[in-house]
Amino acid sequence: MRRDSLTKFALLSIAAAVATIGLKAAAWRLTGSVGLLSDALESLVNLAAAVMTLAMLTIAARPPDEEHAYGYSKAEYFSSGVEGMLIFVAAVIIGIAAIERLLAAQPLEHVGFGLAASVAASMVNFAVARVLLHAGRRWHSIALEADAQHLMTDVWTSAGVITGVVLVALTDWLWLDPVIALAVAAHIIWIGVGILRRSVAGLLDRALPEHERRAIEAALDPFRAQGVEFHALRTRAAAGRSFVSMHVLVPGGWSVQRGHDVLEEIETRVRDTVANATVFTHLEPLEDPLSYGDERLDRKP
Repeated sequence: MRRDSLTKFALLSIAAAVATIGLKAAAWRLTGSVGLLSDALESLVNLAAAVMTLAMLTIAARPPDEEHAYGYSKAEYFSSGVEGMLIFVAAVIIGIAAIERLLAAQPLEHVGFGLAASVAASMVNFAVARVLLHAGRRWHSIALEADAQHLMTDVWTSAGVITGVVLVALTDWLWLDPVIALAVAAHIIWIGVGILRRSVAGLLDRALPEHERRAIEAALDPFRAQGVEFHALRTRAAAGRSFVSMHVLVPGGWSVQRGHDVLEEIETRVRDTVANATVFTHLEPLEDPLSYGDERLDRKP
């Protein structure tokens, strides 16, 4: 499947969000639980995030052009960033509603029907989250992974809210419902911080994960045994794409053809090691002192 087909997963997320909003809103209306209200509000965030994910995946699937030679894959980071900010908005709304209910407690009604609707919504979210997480990891899509993580957060949030509603029904401790809603708000803020941090790291051209960098070094070891050296090895991730660049130092007596052949083999090895990698190499002679003046990003004077 091509990456431009990933939009179908965003459409699935939108459909799930619409369904869960209806179920959770019904649960809140039936019971009057502010905890269930907080759960329904988070599903509104899910819907907004899913729409944003669809838009950014559509943009990210565009092929490179003259103005964007490296493609549009970084658009996915905007999706996950907006999702993180929307989580904060939902947390504030939940917190306000919970404090109001804490100051003026109200009994819950029709608990059984409300809980049934909430459980059904959680089952929908869990199933869709598993599908999105699998697709996100397979195709290296941070937008789908963020959406999946948010849906799983929703599942755990719903579990906590449902437990709270059951305890309120059993104990008649009305204060417990808004307290759980506040705990939900704190929890989703934590999730939002994690999503924002990952988005910012991607936009700042953070290096590939350590295990992938170690794998690249291991792929280069056979060439070192042949007398080839490397420096200025740099990596970065751009959502579904990875970029690797390096300077390759070979004996100055080698022919251009031999050096070219080695570079081709190196690039192939790295592409086989890192999924969806674009590899750039620069050939330099081992014996020339100038070859060692550009180990950093900016060449030394």
